[in-house]
Amino acid sequence: MAIKLIMTWDILPSKEQEYFEFMVRDFIPGIQKLGLEPSDAWFTVYGDQPQIMTAIRSATIKELQQVLHSSDWERLTSQLLDFVEELKYKIVEDRPGFQL
Repeated sequence: MAIKLIMTWDILPSKEQEYFEFMVRDFIPGIQKLGLEPSDAWFTVYGDQPQIMTAIRSATIKELQQVLHSSDWERLTSQLLDFVEELKYKIVEDRPGFQL
């Protein structure tokens, strides 16, 4: 059964340019190297919600758990925290369409 990792965060003020460079240069290629598939990305323009929501697919929960416990994942999320705050994530069954 396919699994989806849904992540949310807010970009730190004055870190926007560095954040977008990190995402393109390191984060997205890094998660792909780990065997995960980026599937969705949403930017909140208005309202009291996390600024960014992204979804990443994994073929199985076992594969995802292995990634989440790896040193490479630890490095990527540690680097991400240089540019964001309020990082949260949850694991859900992958279904078509928008998921919260």
